[in-house]
Amino acid sequence: MSSSTEQSPEPTPNPKPSLPDDLLVSGIARVSRLYYPTLSIVSKSFRSLIASPELYKVRSSLGHTESCVYMCLRFEPDLTPCWYTLSRKPKPCGYVLAAIKAPRSPCAHLLAGLVSTGSDIYNIGHKFSNKGTSRVSILDCRSHTWREAPSMTVKRSNPAVNVVDGKIYVAGGCRDDTKWMEVFDPKTQAWEVVSRPGGGGENWGIHVSKSAAFDKKVYMFGNRNDSLAYKPKEGTLENVGWNVELNWRWHSNCVIENVLYSFHQGKFLWYDSKVMVWRRVNGVEYSTKSFRVCMADYGGKMAVFSAMPPDGNRMKAIWCAVIALERRTKKNIWGKVEWHDAVLTVSDSCILEYALSATV
Repeated sequence: MSSSTEQSPEPTPNPKPSLPDDLLVSGIARVSRLYYPTLSIVSKSFRSLIASPELYKVRSSLGHTESCVYMCLRFEPDLTPCWYTLSRKPKPCGYVLAAIKAPRSPCAHLLAGLVSTGSDIYNIGHKFSNKGTSRVSILDCRSHTWREAPSMTVKRSNPAVNVVDGKIYVAGGCRDDTKWMEVFDPKTQAWEVVSRPGGGGENWGIHVSKSAAFDKKVYMFGNRNDSLAYKPKEGTLENVGWNVELNWRWHSNCVIENVLYSFHQGKFLWYDSKVMVWRRVNGVEYSTKSFRVCMADYGGKMAVFSAMPPDGNRMKAIWCAVIALERRTKKNIWGKVEWHDAVLTVSDSCILEYALSATV
């Protein structure tokens, strides 16, 4: 009698156990936001996780929020803006502008006044039409999605937009002087017209060519070299005795830690209400042949973007410099270029529109 040995089937290897979602969220929340564009291409689940509200709640609870720079480009003749975020290269070290895949906003092409507060970028007013618009759209920099915000009380074209104490102040761009400025409170989601204090002059409803906010004031410059500062807390206006010969309003600028910085002919200048005179940033120059330079606050440092002239293939490189700033004395600010390189190659039709930062 013969006997046969019954063979047992080979065990099927178990797939690698996946980490629980809460553990993944906790781990990714500790990673710098600069690496998220790279992580998002790992898998669909990672991409979904990186856009989830839960991740940013954990980041906030851990105190891991950070300043992220966003760049808005436009490719003529198309008026629709394209959005990018400054990210870390996987290899080697350095930065790159990574395109964000955000659904198109219904009024994205109306690009005019851009301002950020918290993790949101607000698109307010109309840039390419004298008719203006009252519509407002918001780019959520956590999920990279657009949503509509309550409309302004009046249509505006090319308004000046600034943030003071978390509220958004919008001035100019309309012909009604009684609505020269209005303010939006993100907490209450309501707009309110700002009554014009005495001494505001005429035509401030339409003629605000440049503005900036620091020291809890909104500084505004008209088309006739007149300049005013509005103090929301007191509800008053004051004349600003700046060195208007500098014509800073025509140059690139940004506010970093209550100091206004401007770029002009390869030099960085600064102004604040303590010194009350334009002074040069020591120790740094920035050579560029680009007519358009964009600047942004990068967590207390300065991010500077410019485009090189096109090559024979009508392509050009966008360069970025990250500059550390140090105030050594009351009247002296020093800068040091920490990094400078090309971050994106684009066609000659590309226009640098805006650079600004959000906290995520």
